Amino acid sequence: MNQVLFADARVRGLGADYTLPCKFRRLLKRLDLASTVRGRTAAIKMHFGGNVGYSTVHPVFVRILAEEIRKAGARQVSVMDWGTGGAVGRGYTEEVLGVPVTTCYGQDEGDLVRKRIGFRSLAYARYGRRIWETDVFVGLAHVKGHGNAAFGGAIKNVGMGTVDPRTRAAVHGLEGGIIWHAERCIHCKRCIRECRYDANSFDPAGNYQIDYHSCTLCQHCILSCPKAALELDARNWGAMQEGLARVAAAFLKHLKANSALFINVLTDITIYCDCWGMTTPNLVPDVGILAGRNIVAVEKASLDRIKASKLMPQGLPVGYKLARRKGHLFERITGKDPYVQVRMLDRLGFGPQDYRIVRVE
Repeated sequence: MNQVLFADARVRGLGADYTLPCKFRRLLKRLDLASTVRGRTAAIKMHFGGNVGYSTVHPVFVRILAEEIRKAGARQVSVMDWGTGGAVGRGYTEEVLGVPVTTCYGQDEGDLVRKRIGFRSLAYARYGRRIWETDVFVGLAHVKGHGNAAFGGAIKNVGMGTVDPRTRAAVHGLEGGIIWHAERCIHCKRCIRECRYDANSFDPAGNYQIDYHSCTLCQHCILSCPKAALELDARNWGAMQEGLARVAAAFLKHLKANSALFINVLTDITIYCDCWGMTTPNLVPDVGILAGRNIVAVEKASLDRIKASKLMPQGLPVGYKLARRKGHLFERITGKDPYVQVRMLDRLGFGPQDYRIVRVE
């Protein structure tokens, strides 16, 4: 059974030593970093965010991680994302973190490694050469909601965060969703008025379009249409998550044994992905940090600790309501099962999902 280390965000006493950053440093020592990074190059892969978003992983944790990897004997350490445009605005600089901050690419964004995926319309994935060729991959993921993939964590950090824009677009293209029958539509816009989340619109040419980051699959637009011009295509909702898992699997497969660590930060857990460039109130209280060497176990343990019963109502946009169905909090928000990508990566040979929590105080 896979071991997942857990540093609880709750403070059990007064003093810095009881707080999450100090617990995180002790967690990293329990990971035995030296056995993985000594004499090797290490890339800390995270998401830098953008615009006015402030819920990405705090620089304090990134600096601690970089320091501990260097102390463990890594030959070179760097912090990477697919682009660095959002780095400075959130304090991700070499002066703050103590290590270089760069992109996943090599000389330029065309410096890619292409690997065949062969899943539906997703023929290939193109990975940044720099992160592909690093010796050790350290996934530092901020766990949060996601309108398309139900949630974003360690798998999304690999499957979306190490590839070029064309690959990300191809993964999103697997989504499917609501079918619009143009020949039936009378453009009465009742579907627009009935959408509580401003997720649909007509473009200037009169074509119906949906923002699947905002769509919760509530079907109000479908039910309100007097001409049955909208139809639910539920067959593809899992395809995007499966494609995401397959792209992540192709990257993980090329890594040598004992060359990957996965750290999920469960603080500032919001309804939207950090790529929106904004931050909304937390959905649930901060949980803490989970880490391990098996990505499937770390993801499963992370999801299991986000409870609908802990929902803080202010984390939902005004007018938003949870679906009454049973299921994970993210599923009740998005209508999509967040465990699909976890189960898929397990089936691809990167499991199992079983784990044992080891608390680090």
